[in-house]
Amino acid sequence: MKYLARKFLYVFAILIALVIALAVAWRLYPAWFMRVAFEPSGAFVEQRAVNSNAYADPQMWIARPGMTANNPSLWMPRLDPSHPSAGAPTIAPGEEDDFRVRIEAIRGNAAVFYIHPTSHLTKRGWNAALDDQEANAMARAFARGQASVFAGAGDVWAPRYRQAAMGAFLTRDAATANRALDAAYRDVAAAFDQFLHEIPADRPIILAGHSQGALHLTRLLRTRVAGKPLSARIAAAYVIGWPISVTHDLPSLGLPACATADSSHCIMAWQSFADPADTSMITDTYDHTIGFDGQPRRGSRMLCVNPLSGALNGRVVMQSANLGTLKSDDNLADGTLFAGATGARCDDRRGFLLIGEGPELGGFVMPGNNYHVFDYSLFWANMRADSVRRLLAFEAR
Repeated sequence: MKYLARKFLYVFAILIALVIALAVAWRLYPAWFMRVAFEPSGAFVEQRAVNSNAYADPQMWIARPGMTANNPSLWMPRLDPSHPSAGAPTIAPGEEDDFRVRIEAIRGNAAVFYIHPTSHLTKRGWNAALDDQEANAMARAFARGQASVFAGAGDVWAPRYRQAAMGAFLTRDAATANRALDAAYRDVAAAFDQFLHEIPADRPIILAGHSQGALHLTRLLRTRVAGKPLSARIAAAYVIGWPISVTHDLPSLGLPACATADSSHCIMAWQSFADPADTSMITDTYDHTIGFDGQPRRGSRMLCVNPLSGALNGRVVMQSANLGTLKSDDNLADGTLFAGATGARCDDRRGFLLIGEGPELGGFVMPGNNYHVFDYSLFWANMRADSVRRLLAFEAR
């Protein structure tokens, strides 16, 4: 009996040691673990281009005008009436419905083109299929929490597209990753053509994306906006969760950075990290890439516009300025808006957005205290106000 008990203790000790070793390895080599988990094992399969009129079909859109049922861009979170921090705006008990009505009553005249982030999180192929139910459901969840930010500024158009897999951003096979991203962008470009075809020629445009969606948006800006007549119609571009070199990328995008809260015809951008921030997973890759001007990005500052102040390279902004952080429910079908959850500042060296001690928003914080998944959620209410404010400033020009 003693032998069995001793053997059990040995096994238990070995298991604890393995767990500790895995935890240490995860902290030291997170990129390797993520690559093993997400990189597709099969060969790249060339995607056949969608038909030229494919996006005339409403089924090719996650959200678009005329979609009266289950339009995720028209979703509104619940409102928390509590007082989470000193100085934070509050909603008195019983006033939640009135506050909600006042927010929903704001309707701008913009046409918003929004590109969702990566929702193809499996190893099944380098690009998501259009009928991939799991990827589509996750894309709708992202649109619910992100595209809804812009509903106050106007009608939101959010295309489905054969996005590149998560593994395309982790693999060391750059050639295959670029083929997957090119295939995804071709769908986005086709959707953008249909978007321009259907909206009135005099309507202002807001462009928005996150993560992979933001990457595709930089390509749209370079090839379809910069130096083109269309540029005059862009009220603002929200290129969130993707690094933009101020020196080597921004001049090629055709729009300046948003300098103040009242700027328009400009670019908003940030990447969120809590303290203590370890940004090496981004900088180690970023510093080995080439900018849009053909020069190395190494050491260059990334664009950061503080979403709480609306100012370029915004200094410390206190929690009380945060009008509402979105915390999603476990099933991602609904969520609650909490005021005063976090402050924000752009760091002086590389341009990351630092939020102090990160709020508890769920289990999707990435290694290094990277709040990438929550770039929109952290500042949901401020972004909604920001898009309306910049649209009004644009229309007043």
